[in-house]
Amino acid sequence: MAQISLTFPDGNAREYAAGVTAADVAADISSSLRKKAISATVDGQHWDLQWPIEADATIAINTMKDAEPALELVRHDLAHIMARAVQEIWPDTQVTIGPVIKDGWYYDFDRAEPFTPDDLGLIEKKMKEIINKRDEVRTEIWDRAKAIQYYQDRGEPYKVELIESIPGDEPLRMYWHGDWQDLCRGPHLQHTGQVPADGFKLMSIAGAYWRGDSNRAMLQRIYGCAFTNKEDLRKHMNMLEEAAKRDHRKLGREMDLFHMQEEAPGQIFWHPNGWTIFTELQDFVRRKQRSGGYVEVNTPQVVDRKLWEKSGHWEKFQESMFIVEVDESRTEDGENAQNFDERVNDPRHTRVNALKPMNCPCHVQIFNQGLTSYRDLPLRMAEFGSCARYEPSGALHGIMRVRGFTQDDGHIFCREDQIESETAVFIDFLASMYRDLGFKEFKVKFSDRPAKRAGSDETWDKAEAALLAATRAAGIEPELNPGEGAFYGPKLEFVLTDAIGRDWQCGTHQVDFVLPERLDATYIGEDGGKHRPVMLHRATLGSFERFIGIMIEEHAGKLPFWLAPRQVVVATIVSDADDYAREVVAALRAAGVRAETDLRNEKINYKVREHSVGKVPVILALGAREVTEKTVTLRRLGENRTSVTALDEVVTLLRQEATPPDLL
Repeated sequence: MAQISLTFPDGNAREYAAGVTAADVAADISSSLRKKAISATVDGQHWDLQWPIEADATIAINTMKDAEPALELVRHDLAHIMARAVQEIWPDTQVTIGPVIKDGWYYDFDRAEPFTPDDLGLIEKKMKEIINKRDEVRTEIWDRAKAIQYYQDRGEPYKVELIESIPGDEPLRMYWHGDWQDLCRGPHLQHTGQVPADGFKLMSIAGAYWRGDSNRAMLQRIYGCAFTNKEDLRKHMNMLEEAAKRDHRKLGREMDLFHMQEEAPGQIFWHPNGWTIFTELQDFVRRKQRSGGYVEVNTPQVVDRKLWEKSGHWEKFQESMFIVEVDESRTEDGENAQNFDERVNDPRHTRVNALKPMNCPCHVQIFNQGLTSYRDLPLRMAEFGSCARYEPSGALHGIMRVRGFTQDDGHIFCREDQIESETAVFIDFLASMYRDLGFKEFKVKFSDRPAKRAGSDETWDKAEAALLAATRAAGIEPELNPGEGAFYGPKLEFVLTDAIGRDWQCGTHQVDFVLPERLDATYIGEDGGKHRPVMLHRATLGSFERFIGIMIEEHAGKLPFWLAPRQVVVATIVSDADDYAREVVAALRAAGVRAETDLRNEKINYKVREHSVGKVPVILALGAREVTEKTVTLRRLGENRTSVTALDEVVTLLRQEATPPDLL
């Protein structure tokens, strides 16, 4: 029998017969390891202990102490255990697919009766019974005809369709968890008892179309979350509870910031309070950009498809663009209007435009006006660009994921030898802005070429090498994010971590050799000849809408004083204080503080509660004593104590707090 060599993490190697399983290898090392083993890593691939190894390889045996493979297996096995539990309780239910996702898994079911929240408790109980049985998990490879016949005989058409969609050269693995069976690529644990019975929870029920197609059957999806121990599950549930309290949609209602409605899906109706946050943030970014050497521009909202075709967006991005067709044959007095429907479908009369999904092609048009010298580079161009992208309705999420948004967009036109220095300058610029906004640290991801892209492999090699070298020269070793670059170039993604540990990708920085070539951008070099500039696409906050949502959730609505839309409410205790309240508000407003009165005939405790729900940072209470002494009683949001302070001292204090951090 042929022999193979398996090399272990310590560098030692052992000889085995070809076809040896990872379980055999674990047992050969020690009986203790065989009991603890859950899977293996073979030549970098996650490997079931039952799968044979046919050639020389590196191997590591995984146990529950190996966090990444352990979590994957626990969540994958729980998907199967949940599906088995559902079919044991309701035998007529058909199972479809159940993948691992972030923090857990889901499984889609076809069942005549809808699941209810009470059913989740029944399913959890049955799952724990299955785990306690410690049923063996085993796997076999079947040929296609046998597998299809097996599922046809059992009335499982979804599994038949899945088999028919699997490439012919891919083995069909069948897994059994006790007597229950599923089609699955694996790997899996070795018995159901290896799943921690106290480390999971079923979370919710949702509808889901089969294979994401709205023309197919509507299925019922059950979500679960899972960890390798009870403590990690508890932390996760606490985080979800805290996230629910911080939800920007809930706080947006309480603070009267914005609303959204069916007539404008994915678009925001900003209320005065919310628009105050938006404009304060915009003014902050504008000042930072001016000090960073940027010139601000503004470009059209609606642009002819010809430009999008030249730039490559029409081919690569069209499904996400809002298309606008107009009848160019109409006259000023409306002639031909009655034939609009007919004429708009006639290419001889129709002009096809698109709402811009990004600003970069328009910025190249500004760069192309006149001649630019190498002495003018780098040219840093910025725009608060209003963009529109068709996001699927299922992806929309409050103001975090919308169809109409504004970017703090910028493009740096530079020479190739300036990529490194401009990348370093931008990273410093971005870090300064994040510090001012309260984020001291961030992670950096390097996203390389996607499958769907423009430009040659040679161009991508050059762009990726330049950006990676520039990032390392700035003292940052980025995390690799394979295949997630823009279609025209690789990018850096800057990731913030919020107060409860969630990551948010905000800023980006991209190197682009493609767009200047496609849109014929040139500058006059030192040699007097024409040269292509490199285009660095960059954003610091990204979408203003999304960043505001992040800030709301980061601070649980208690925004930094300078950014709070309603900074001070001056609330009277007695009506005799009304005139003094107006005087206090006038003094605060003159000092640049956003202040308003509350003169209603309500008890002060009622006013305090109401404005606290609205997240007003400071409430100044005025009674007869304050009127006489020209003082105020100051109460800060979240604090039970109050302080009596002279009016001029409060005005000086709050003027300082209301000053944006870049102006201090």
